[in-house]
This record gives sequence, structure tokens and C-alpha cells, in this order.
Amino acid sequence: MSPGFPAWFARHRWSIALALLPAVVVMIRWASFLPSVIDWDESLYLLQAREWLRGNWPFSGVWDMHPPGAPAIIALAFLIFGESLETVRFLGALAVTSTGYALIALVRVAGAPRSVGYAAAVLYAAHTLLMGGLATNTEILFAPLVVSSLAIALASGPLWPRLIGMGLLIGCALLIKQVAAPEGCLAFAIFAWPLLRARRWGLLAATALAYALLCLMPTALVAAIYALRGEFDIWFASTILAPLEYASGRIPLEQALWRITLSALALRWLLALLLPAFLLAPRDPVLRRLVLLGLLWFATASLAVAGPGFFFPHYFLIVIPPLSLMGAIGAYAFARYVGSQRARLTLAALVAFATVDLMATDLAPRLSRGFALGAPDTPRRMAALMNEELQPGDTIFVPNYQPVVYFLTQARLPTRFPFPVHLTGGFASLAGVDTDAEVARILASRPRFIVLDRTEWFAMRPSAMSMLTEALEEGYELAASFAEERGSIELWRRVEAE
Repeated sequence: MSPGFPAWFARHRWSIALALLPAVVVMIRWASFLPSVIDWDESLYLLQAREWLRGNWPFSGVWDMHPPGAPAIIALAFLIFGESLETVRFLGALAVTSTGYALIALVRVAGAPRSVGYAAAVLYAAHTLLMGGLATNTEILFAPLVVSSLAIALASGPLWPRLIGMGLLIGCALLIKQVAAPEGCLAFAIFAWPLLRARRWGLLAATALAYALLCLMPTALVAAIYALRGEFDIWFASTILAPLEYASGRIPLEQALWRITLSALALRWLLALLLPAFLLAPRDPVLRRLVLLGLLWFATASLAVAGPGFFFPHYFLIVIPPLSLMGAIGAYAFARYVGSQRARLTLAALVAFATVDLMATDLAPRLSRGFALGAPDTPRRMAALMNEELQPGDTIFVPNYQPVVYFLTQARLPTRFPFPVHLTGGFASLAGVDTDAEVARILASRPRFIVLDRTEWFAMRPSAMSMLTEALEEGYELAASFAEERGSIELWRRVEAE
């Protein structure tokens, strides 16, 4: 080792740490590259992205009730890196890394130590192992946009460039999922606070109007594109009316409290670190203000979690960035309290211990059936069997199993409603069509294969169950059955007429 290496390393250790963050994130999220399915929604987004590149646009070609931002980002990744599940999971790692850099920037513009920002970035990456966060879902994709907008709101500098940057970032986040709206409001509130205190009413009104227009601009542009295609009514019904109907069907309070409790247990590390953040950080005025921001941010993010009314686990990914910020402050404050001479080492040990614990928690169930972590799972095995027989133009039908099977087989879609709950399940009313008639049309076309999840059989509508039972009895044979932890997945092959 060169005699000057220690001095060079000391001078550049922060740059080296920043450069290593992507590798740290990929190492933490390595398990995301194993399964074909992590989250139902991700399966739909990557299918939408593939079909978009084939000319079948979201909503009119592949229906969903979310904005087209997530499939648009995935489609761009497919264009650059190729159509594969690995591309989607690398995209997720990139989004988590970007959120980490945004957290570091937020901490630095607030004037706090950079080690707090790095700790927040690592804690955020580690907690994306939870609650379906390994999937490249909407909450993972819009997080870097939201955190960056908050960092810009806190920063000093020319007013209008900051406002434009914030507005466009939140506008793009809204194009991924509408629940980013509360955090967008928080970003403007932080930005506008000095104007409010200075009583600059005219400038405050002008910036509020400009910010609202900037936030709406990406959505308005997409609406205009669909209008030019003659599909504005489809876009409006899918992204405006359907989400409103969805949010009107809230789960019972008891079930909501159960899901909140499960999420709190999953986030136990961050919640435990809140205690030193509240008790020790107030001694430092910079950290005190940052904790206050974290509390306001957490409250705002909680509104986004509660808004849809269903409290699914992946919704709670929205609160991880503010909790990671406050958790990092708590870890830093505790490290300084127990020994200021080795505070940096103590902070690193705390964050590393939490990260390793979360990785072990994620790994344990993966090892429950042995060390075959890279073995093909059921969707891949099933797709391999179908691909041996599928001919160009053939269709398959997946009435109650993962949409990723369509993606893995490259089969032609039999319907523009490939998401099971929209076609055969409890949310069929959102689709805005007669879904029984759609199921009957699909079965009448006699797909080459039908994939049936027996564990989800009774989650389908009785009418869909009846039509499927009749179709299978009259024209299909059981080709294979796959055992999963929750039950069996059946592959039915069409019987050709003799």
C-alpha cells in the first residue's frame, strides 16, 4: 500500500461512500432477483410495459386504474436494457438508490451531518425488504421524486427555478400514483413558509398557482395524448373515476388496525430509533428542526397511506422515507450520547446491525425449503411448459393467478383485463364493462392453456367460477399441477378435436 494512501482515502472517503451506495443497495436487495413474483401490481405494470412497446397502450390495450407512469418507466427500461424481470428489479434498485441520494441531499441542505443522510439512505434501502418493497412498485418509483422535491423546498437559492423543479417532480410522481399529492402539498408548504412569514401575499398566490399548474402538467399532457388518440373517455374512466370508486370501498376499522399493527411490527427498528431522536436530538437545533420536519412528513405520508382505505402492506412503503430520516437522527444522537469519540463507528454499527437483521428476516423464509434459492419458481416452470407448445398467435388465459405468466410466455393477451381481481374477482365493477360477458368471450375463443390457482378459486365471482368449470370439463385436460405453500396451481391444456 502506498504511504500516501491513508491520507488520500481520508480526503476522499465521502466521495467513495457516495459512489458505493448503488452497490450497497443492490447487495441489500439481492433477493429481489430471485422470484418471478413479488407483488401483483408489479406483474401488471411490466405486462403493460411490454404490451405498450407492442402498440397496445395502457387502458385501451391493457387496463388498470393507476396512472401510466409506472409502466412508462418500465417500458423505457425495457427499451434500454431489454425485456426481462431482471431489468425491472434493477430499475427498483436504481429507484431506491436515487431515494437514498435524495435523503442525503435533504439532510445536507438542512445543515445536518452528512453521516445522518447516509444512515437514512441505508436504513431506507434495508426497510424496502419489507411489505413487498422488493418489487418495483409505484411507492418505490415515486419516492425519489417526492424526497427530491422536499430537498429542493428546503434549499436556498432562486425562488422560481426551485419552484419549477418541485412542481415537475411532484407532477411526475402524480403520474405514477395519485397518493403522492399530500407530500406534494407538504413540499409547497415548506417552500412557501418564508413567503407566508414575510406576508408577501401576491408572490405567495402566484407561486401557489404556478405550482398547481406544474403539478398538473404531466397528467394534462397524458390526457391530451389520449384525447388525440380518441381515447380520452377511456383514460378518464380508468384514472379518475375508477380510483374514486375504489377509495369509496373502505375496509372495516378492525381490519385496518390489524394491518397497521403488522406494519408497525415490521418497522420496529425505525420506530425504536424514534425514542433517541425525540429525547436526545433536541439538544442540537439543526437536528431538532429536522426531527420536526420528519414528524410533519410522516403525518403527511400517513394520509397517503390511509387515503385509499385498504391499508395494503405496500402502501406503508410511503412512510419509510420520513421514518428512515428520523431513525437516522435517533441513531446519530444515540451514538454521540454513548461516546462522542467513536460516534461515527457506533452509528455505522447500529445501522449495519439493523440492516443485517432485516436481511436475515427476509432470508429465513426463502431458506425454508432448502438452499435452491435460484431454482425456477412455479410461474417460470409453468411458462417453460407452455412455451414448448405455444404457436404464434396462441393465447392463454390466467383467470385468478399472477399476470406475470403472460409476460413469461410471451403469449398474445386474450383480453385487455389481465389483472384477475378486475376480471373475475371482487373489483370487477371498476373495469366499467360487463366482465361476465368478457369472461364468456375469452372462453369461447378457446385459449391454448388456462392457468388456475385453486387457492384463489373461491375468491372469484360465482358466475366466473361456473363458466370456467364448464369450459374445463368440456374442452380441457389437466396438463400439470404445481404445489405451492398456499395450495396447488393447475395448468389446463385445450383438447384438440379429433
